[in-house]
Amino acid sequence: MPTEVPDEIKKTANALKKLRPAYSTIIGFYEKIFEAQEKSAAETKVNPPQISNDILSIKAKEKFPLISLSEFFVDINASRKLLKKICKIINKSGNYMSSAAETIFSATENNKLDFNELYTALLNDDDASFSNIASKLKTRKDVLAFITYNSIKPSVSLYAQSVSKYLDKDNPWEKGYCPVCGNLPIISTFESDGERFLVCSFCWHKWTVTRLFCPFCENKESDTLHYLFSEEEKEYRVDVCDKCSKYIKNVDTRIIDRFVYPPLEQIATLHLDIMAKEKGFESGAPLEFQV
Repeated sequence: MPTEVPDEIKKTANALKKLRPAYSTIIGFYEKIFEAQEKSAAETKVNPPQISNDILSIKAKEKFPLISLSEFFVDINASRKLLKKICKIINKSGNYMSSAAETIFSATENNKLDFNELYTALLNDDDASFSNIASKLKTRKDVLAFITYNSIKPSVSLYAQSVSKYLDKDNPWEKGYCPVCGNLPIISTFESDGERFLVCSFCWHKWTVTRLFCPFCENKESDTLHYLFSEEEKEYRVDVCDKCSKYIKNVDTRIIDRFVYPPLEQIATLHLDIMAKEKGFESGAPLEFQV
């Protein structure tokens, strides 16, 4: 990842804090997390995947994602270092996760945490094993999940980039779930050429879809698809679907004259989540890895 990204994140975070002072604390917290992840990414090494043409053909025909979560490669050393850094960031923040983060950090220092076991449990969605690890550490499972995911995010994103090279560029995906890992999108963007992109909630791969489209039920009927917005924030809107009652936030990058970092945009627009929910809509993407 470009070495200038952490600096751009800081500039964007400062701009957003000035724009929305009420968000200063949470933006400041995630700013540090995202900067740490980008710096870790520069030191993270992943083994490029090998996918045969036969497998690619089958997956393309059946519209299966290229890999499952359990197939992601994680750089254990880089992720372990980042996990400890994230624990320190949380401790300094003084938020509700601080006590659990201190416990987890202590476990890493005393070699009481098996990182292979931890990452395998998360990537295999093995709730029983993950709960058992949290119980042994005597810490909160939700906080452990937050720290664990965010510590492997650089590995996950880099591996997704490697896998995405196998996607058929001549045949647009046009599905609501990620073509790389199969997860649902967390945010949508409009780019300079007018194309709409969805951003995966897990691996952060970005793929194009038609503008009039609900990624959660694949509805394309104009009379049941609309959006919510505020005149004061024309760069943002919430796309909602009357058929499945789900929503996804959208960022129009064409009218933003600053660096756009989707994970930060997701955090800096939580008021839009509240607005959508007040209107009776639910987020279509899992948000368990957020505070």
